[in-house]
Amino acid sequence: MAETTAYGKLTPTMMVQLAAPHTWVAAVLPVLVGSAIAVSVVGRPDTLLMLLMLVICVLLQSAVNTLNDYMDFKKGADTLENQLDATDAVLVYNNVNPAHVFRLFLVFVGVAFVLGLYVVFRTSWICLVIGLVGILIIVLYSVGRTPLSYLPLGELASGITMGGLITLATAYVLTGVFDWMYLVEAIPLILGVGLINFTNNMCDIEKDIEANRKTVSVLMGRPRALKAYHGVVYAIILSICVLVLVFHLQGWPVLIFTLLTSYPLVKALVGNPLVLKTRGPAMSQVLCLNICLGAFYALCFLVP
Repeated sequence: MAETTAYGKLTPTMMVQLAAPHTWVAAVLPVLVGSAIAVSVVGRPDTLLMLLMLVICVLLQSAVNTLNDYMDFKKGADTLENQLDATDAVLVYNNVNPAHVFRLFLVFVGVAFVLGLYVVFRTSWICLVIGLVGILIIVLYSVGRTPLSYLPLGELASGITMGGLITLATAYVLTGVFDWMYLVEAIPLILGVGLINFTNNMCDIEKDIEANRKTVSVLMGRPRALKAYHGVVYAIILSICVLVLVFHLQGWPVLIFTLLTSYPLVKALVGNPLVLKTRGPAMSQVLCLNICLGAFYALCFLVP
């Protein structure tokens, strides 16, 4: 008779770790900026719809994190040797049934989908299309013989989905007007979310080589990838300045505070070697920089 593996319980603490709240910045900031855009257009958007968009996007971000951990464990990409943080590798450090983790992913997606149906009912089918595209990219990012996370498309996919589509959907839901300009105004967020993914991949170059991943960082090599990384950091700040000065000139005073406040964060991030041992500080730095730039960028839309 075949032996049955005795798994431990998937505890609430582990569920939170799988959801990875520290990465929710990638979901919250696009909703924040999309809401700020809506305020500049209609004055006072629907609070309930705004909160629903926030919850939906956080749930989908949690689903991405959970599915990614599940697939990395199943493929053997995560091990005790290359995962130094136990909270960032629940399946590696805990004897948890992988099937239960996958069910948690389905719960996150299912609840987000149900809430999304109400938003669609209040708006139109356009939201449904945007949501389905987002869910499709979530699946393609981690699942399949060659998922997007194993290709030099991870940064682009995460940036467009989280930074772009969430901003576009939020602005549309709250204004009732579908305008591709919302996507243009989301460029700093697309770059910012992509930078979070880029940070992770830079620190995991050696690990990704062993897992046969062909990320941008792996293909470029650390020296060239590091230069490209710094270029993206500066591009985010430049894009915010250009968009504000060209389309929202009334917000120019905020740019001064943006530059002054972000300077120490940029300096720290650019000075980080982005290796496995400095992965923790690097992720904190890139998340703090995104929060700083995203919050001030949203404020630019609110200046009368």
